[in-house]
Amino acid sequence: MSSVALAGNVASAAALHRRSEDRTAWLLAAPAIVLLLLFVLLPVVAVIFLGFTDFELGYGKFRLVGLENYAHLLTDRTFRKSLWNTSVYTAIVAPVSIVLGLGVALLIEGEPRARGFFRTVYFLPVASLIVAMATVWQYLFHPTIGPLNALLALVGIPGPNWLGASNTVLYSLSIIGVWQSVGFNMVLFLAGLTAIPRELYAAAHVDGAKSAVDRFFLVTWPMLGPTTLFVVTISITNAVKVFETVKMLTDGGPNKASEVLLFTIYQEGFVYLRVGYASAMTVVFLAILVVLMLLQYRVLDRRVHYT
Repeated sequence: MSSVALAGNVASAAALHRRSEDRTAWLLAAPAIVLLLLFVLLPVVAVIFLGFTDFELGYGKFRLVGLENYAHLLTDRTFRKSLWNTSVYTAIVAPVSIVLGLGVALLIEGEPRARGFFRTVYFLPVASLIVAMATVWQYLFHPTIGPLNALLALVGIPGPNWLGASNTVLYSLSIIGVWQSVGFNMVLFLAGLTAIPRELYAAAHVDGAKSAVDRFFLVTWPMLGPTTLFVVTISITNAVKVFETVKMLTDGGPNKASEVLLFTIYQEGFVYLRVGYASAMTVVFLAILVVLMLLQYRVLDRRVHYT
């Protein structure tokens, strides 16, 4: 009887301890949960609701319009243009920055001397102020006094109006986007390379992988699977969210040739004050991000080796 009572007391004490740990965990997580509700979930709910209204800043009254805003998006040439520009920008910046980031990470990992220096140099664009860097790029791309056109003139090639012509502005912004993203991707790939056990390379060498290319495809690339999945997700998300460089360098021009989704949402919501219509655009923008992330994980996750 005493052993049964003792077992019951132990179980009761264990349950009390678990409840105490649960309360402590909830108390510690409470600030983050409150902030998540206030600054993420509630704004998302508000945006979804406003997307079904004709609300405009400065007007106290608004009415529900159902799917009218979303129907208008289908025929809005500006929205379709910005969606296309965002797609082209993402299709250039994401893959190029991933490949270059991996290449730079491999070069730095293979060169132990001055490794810290090169890490710092390549990571500087990530830590730099966008406004200051935009000014530098504006000078570099200047059609008359810019160094890029001066270098092209030395070899007899007429330099384009990089940021002022409709056929080059999006590609010029893509160059800046790649420059911004390579350093961040490099750091992520370096972390992944550091986590690869050195014994795997020795085993691959014994098995006949004599060249660096063979070792890369047999060991490095498969083991970088989780890192690559994360880098692809982050790179595509950041490319779709491009705004600062467009706003500071081109303001969506010329002729909307560089207008992207976030810039169009900004224009509708804060320039034209059509918050309801801008909210509908934002919902579509969020839906695009969610679909892209789901597709990435569905396609890439199957090919990732986590061990």
